Amino acid sequence: MKTTLIAALGLAVLATGAARAEGQMTHQTKQREMSATAPAEARFELGALVIENPFSRASLPNQPVGGGFFTVTNTGTEDDRLIAANAAPEMADHMEIHEMAMDGQVMKMRELPKGLPIPAGETVQLKPGGYHLMLMGLKQPLVEGETVTVTLTFEKAGSIEVPLAIGAPNAKGGMGHGSPVGQGQMKHGG
Repeated sequence: MKTTLIAALGLAVLATGAARAEGQMTHQTKQREMSATAPAEARFELGALVIENPFSRASLPNQPVGGGFFTVTNTGTEDDRLIAANAAPEMADHMEIHEMAMDGQVMKMRELPKGLPIPAGETVQLKPGGYHLMLMGLKQPLVEGETVTVTLTFEKAGSIEVPLAIGAPNAKGGMGHGSPVGQGQMKHGG
């Protein structure tokens, strides 16, 4: 009888402790759990837009920026435009939509202040070395195997939350597939 009572009390204490631990779950733990629901081949639909394979790359220690990548297909008959992207304030100061392009032997990166056109009937790829999102002023590292949720805002289709699966620091797509980006130098700005 005493053993049964002690075992029952032990289970009650464990259950209470588990409930408290769950209530005190950190943001990073929640991010890890979300990664299980955001595989590399994730697909999201917003009106005529189809967003696929959203991912980011793990950041290096003290790295102030991170990237966001995905493919968006406009299945409609009207052009649209990605006009904004936002992450939770605890993740980054703000986000920008960027373009990278070679200018001679120098890779230049610049913000697209008017956004990124998504023409009707076409697919636009945001990828390392091309169009991409920039998480500016990272407040915590982007950790491989976790996710970071961003809100994408389109001129006509509206807004949608999309979890970016965080791959290796050199991920080219999805979770951990890829190689380092770029040759030569990179210059940020106009």
